[in-house]
Amino acid sequence: MHHASLARAADASQTIFLRLHIRGAKVFKYLVVLKGCMVDVKYVPPRVLIEELARYLKENVEEVQPPEWAMYAKTGSHKERVPDDPDWWYKRCASLLRKLYLYGPVGIERLRTAYGGRKDLGLKREHFRKAGGSAIRKALQQLEAAGLVTKIEGRGRVLTPKGRSLLDRLAYRIFKQIAIEKPELKKYIS
Repeated sequence: MHHASLARAADASQTIFLRLHIRGAKVFKYLVVLKGCMVDVKYVPPRVLIEELARYLKENVEEVQPPEWAMYAKTGSHKERVPDDPDWWYKRCASLLRKLYLYGPVGIERLRTAYGGRKDLGLKREHFRKAGGSAIRKALQQLEAAGLVTKIEGRGRVLTPKGRSLLDRLAYRIFKQIAIEKPELKKYIS
């Protein structure tokens, strides 16, 4: 970006100059801050975002409902018991939305690997096992029916603009709440 166009951008949209020190060298990065555009899913704590998004899905999205087998099925062969949390289905859907936001397009197999874990084999060494695909697949199908996710053939699933907008709105609201608790973060909210 040239200095003349940078000056125009500074007048138009409050450009912030951040001096990043990368291995001793000074690098200048220009961030254009518009109303709430700088804050997205990457800048809020994942646990808070997932809990807030799960609450939103449970209250406002009728298409997302746990199947009848959800209270009796394990999430993978590496788990010993069924989930303790009665709202685990909504939290899994919220977590899937967050993963699609950050890494999409993502297929079922990559998500099975992401939700997998180490299986306790008794006296033998523990080995990694993928998570069950059925819960992930059904959750993504419900999110597709709600219009938050779409399928790209051969590449996996990706968020729709409606889904991305939902996550951005929730992230901005959460960041505003955190900024009230920590005043030094208020400078990032325009």
